[in-house]
Amino acid sequence: MDELRMKKTAASVIAKQFKQLTDPKTAIPYFNVELSSGSNLFSWNIGIMIDNEESIYNGGYLKGMMTFPFDYPYSPPTFRFVPAIYHPNIYKDGRVCISILHQSGDETSGEPDNETWSPVQTAETVLMSIISLLEDPNLDSPANVDAAVDLKKSKKLYEERVLLEVKRSQLNIPKDFLYKKKVEIENLRNNIPNEGDASDINSSVHGSQSVTNTVASSNSSWFDPQQKKKSFWHDSDVEDEELEVEFSESDEE
Repeated sequence: MDELRMKKTAASVIAKQFKQLTDPKTAIPYFNVELSSGSNLFSWNIGIMIDNEESIYNGGYLKGMMTFPFDYPYSPPTFRFVPAIYHPNIYKDGRVCISILHQSGDETSGEPDNETWSPVQTAETVLMSIISLLEDPNLDSPANVDAAVDLKKSKKLYEERVLLEVKRSQLNIPKDFLYKKKVEIENLRNNIPNEGDASDINSSVHGSQSVTNTVASSNSSWFDPQQKKKSFWHDSDVEDEELEVEFSESDEE
C-alpha cells in the first residue's frame, strides 16, 4: 500500500471513530473529544470525566492528547495526559504505558499478543483501557518508579497526592461542558423528555467542589442540531464533510 493510500485509509477509519465518539447517539458520555486543530483528524484533544464513587479519581477531569500514525489502524495511536498525572504506569511527561498501545508482535515489549494492539482495536477501546489502568496499576512494570514505590510503601500518601491532582483537574472542566449523571443519560436514551426548562442538580465531588449536572429537555442544545453549544455529549463544530485530511499536491502525484 503506497503512502498516500495509507494516509487516506487511516483518515477514513479515524473519521468514523471520531464520529462514533462525538455523536450523541453513540458517544461515551464521559469523554469530550475534539480535533486538536482545524480539520486535522490525526490529533485529538480528549477530556475524561471520572464518574465512579469507588474510584480515587472520582470527579476528576483528566485531559489528554491522542495522536494517530499515518498507517493507523495497523499501528497504535499514542496517548499522553496533559498535564501528566501521578500514576505508576504514566511517565512524567504524561505518556501512558499500557499494553494496548504497544505494537503486536514486538518481542521487546515482553507482552502477549492478545493484550497488545491489533487493527480491530479502536480509539474507544484505548480510552476504556486507560480508565481501567487508572484503577488497577501494573506495579510489575512501572513507568513512574516514584509513584509505584509510594503506592507500595504508603498508600495513604499516594492517595492524598492523587486527590490533590483530582481537585486541581476540576478547574479544567470547560464552562460549557454539561455533566449528565448515568441515570439521567439512561432516561434520555429511553424517553424523550417533555417540554420544559432544564433542571440543575448539584452533587458533591469528594465532599468539596460541586459539579453542575444538567438534565436536558427537548428544547436544549443536546436535542437541537442547529445550536452549537457544547454539552457533555459533545456536538463537534466539525461537519461530516470536513472530516477529511488535506494532502498536498506532491502527495497526490
